[in-house]
Amino acid sequence: MTALRFLDTNILLYSISSERAEAEKRERAISLLGRDDIGLSVQVLGEFYVQATRATRRDALAHEIAAGLIEAWLRFPVQNLTRKIVLNALTIKAAHGFSYWDSAIIAAASALGCRELYTEDLTHGGDVQGVRIIDPFR
Repeated sequence: MTALRFLDTNILLYSISSERAEAEKRERAISLLGRDDIGLSVQVLGEFYVQATRATRRDALAHEIAAGLIEAWLRFPVQNLTRKIVLNALTIKAAHGFSYWDSAIIAAASALGCRELYTEDLTHGGDVQGVRIIDPFR
């Protein structure tokens, strides 16, 4: 299985949103998760769990549901957090001024060999280390 497209946490969160205003984003996110060339990272899965189960979230998921989704998403290649990822994230942060966490996501996407990173958190069309930034909701 090859990962060509890396999904950021916000894509996973939109896939579970029950907010009426996010219906189009939810459908787009679900469509992306239906592909077989998706990659994720341990960081993305952890961030998803924290945000999806947050007590202040209007449509918070129970632990069992969030954990079940994460287990289902383990069918995709998942990049572990490694020393190499941390060091590359620091390099990306220094070169581009992104937050450390966004830099770590880019580093993970690069390590998996992904050519595209789907996120709404970074500038659409940018390219970092051969990973093109795509805002799928544009």
